[in-house]
Amino acid sequence: MSTDIPVEKAAVNGIRTALGLSGAIALIVGILILVWPGRTAIVVTAIIAVYAVIGGLVYAGLGIFSKSMGGWSRVGHIALGVLYVVAGIIAFFNLGMTAAWLALFLGVLVGIMWIVEGVVALTTLGGSAPKGWTIFFAIISIIAGIVLLFSPLWGALVLWWLLGISLVVLGIIQIVRAFSFKSL
Repeated sequence: MSTDIPVEKAAVNGIRTALGLSGAIALIVGILILVWPGRTAIVVTAIIAVYAVIGGLVYAGLGIFSKSMGGWSRVGHIALGVLYVVAGIIAFFNLGMTAAWLALFLGVLVGIMWIVEGVVALTTLGGSAPKGWTIFFAIISIIAGIVLLFSPLWGALVLWWLLGISLVVLGIIQIVRAFSFKSL
């Protein structure tokens, strides 16, 4: 009798568990975004602030305790560490305002990226076989980017809602996959 069957069964159970857990997490986060978009944005902002403080401490620690770095590299690491820690602490003092600023930043960033993507699509028009589709894509991308730049907070809110809807749908699909996964 072969021992491959218990190993395969363990692998399948591991995959099913991973699919189920990732699906459940996506579903829960998606529901939280849709039910409490503002509060969930604040929690995400708090997580980013914690990351900034921890990252800052790591950078500062590297700058202080590293024996292999040169002087300017150490100073740079310490300065970056202090900057991260200060940014994290400032974010914690007003999570709501920081969340709004991050949403504004994201809206502007995505708007600029869409405009650039549209312009880049137009520059590749000569090598593109479906010229009509490329022009259509470029125009839509540029218009969407301009609209987003004129109302970046609204755009960020729409993107946040789309993220929530996507996480709910993908979470449900992942959970279904976990229950229907049979073998490798």
